[in-house]
Amino acid sequence: MKLSAGVEWAVHCCVVLSEAPAPVPAPRLAQYHGVSRTYLAKHLQQLSRAGLVRSTEGRVGGYALTRPADEITVLDVVLAVEGPEPAFRCTEIRQNGPFPATGEACLRPCGVARAMWAAEDAYRASLRGVTIADLAGGVRQDAGADVFDRVRGWLATS
Repeated sequence: MKLSAGVEWAVHCCVVLSEAPAPVPAPRLAQYHGVSRTYLAKHLQQLSRAGLVRSTEGRVGGYALTRPADEITVLDVVLAVEGPEPAFRCTEIRQNGPFPATGEACLRPCGVARAMWAAEDAYRASLRGVTIADLAGGVRQDAGADVFDRVRGWLATS
């Protein structure tokens, strides 16, 4: 399975927003992460449409999470950016070729489809088990307890 760079960007933005004391403008998030403003804005809009972030207008406008970080999973973010469609789509290839399976034989999904769907279920369950708050905790553990104090300080400068 291959996810777009937008997933990584969106998850990182959610982690920063989880620790921000006020809405953060999209250009500031793009600058912080060193990524394209226009591409990031597209993904922030996807997060907004999914109800994970809200945008506010005006001088102190920007993006903020719509609910606590421990209530937003990584799967929520992935689905907001990539969409809800499964990664594997069975096309019933076994009905093609010189020895096609009959319709009756195809009433039950084949082993390939079952394996792929089981993997998708495991992948989604794993991402559903990790919250933005969990990731923020990992950032603290990896970068030091004061990391978000420094981030908030940087966000506060113009």
